[in-house]
Amino acid sequence: MGSFSIWHWLIVLVVVVLIFGTKKLKNVGADLGSAVKGFKDGVKDGTSSADAATATAAPAQQVTAQKVVDANTVDVEAKTKL
Repeated sequence: MGSFSIWHWLIVLVVVVLIFGTKKLKNVGADLGSAVKGFKDGVKDGTSSADAATATAAPAQQVTAQKVVDANTVDVEAKTKL
């Protein structure tokens, strides 16, 4: 009952090929490969651009949002109910 032998994996492979077909499996493999390649490129570009941006950029300005008043919204900073 331990690990699967090579024969178990071959039977699983044959069943998968019979169910999905070789063309669909080839397309899935190509899509997966391009996704992995895109992820690696994104990680590589993200780290190099992030390092360059932090080294040369000035401190970012703080972004403040305007409060939208709604009758159903309760402000946690309010002392009295309006």
